[in-house]
Amino acid sequence: MRKCIRCGSEMKENCAIKVEGAGYGIVMSSDEKKLFGGRMGKPKVAVCPKCGEVSIYIEDPQRLQS
Repeated sequence: MRKCIRCGSEMKENCAIKVEGAGYGIVMSSDEKKLFGGRMGKPKVAVCPKCGEVSIYIEDPQRLQS
């Protein structure tokens, strides 16, 4: 459960980011020089139903360790 950093409410998790007008998604990478290198996965989004705060996160932060 994620808590909102603004108001402390429980956030709605596992939402997705979509780029309007394109079929592409967003992929986070640890190496901007490589096209497919260091992929950390697709970002997830949590939204606060009370104040509208948006939080972007990855499900597996352990991938950042390598």
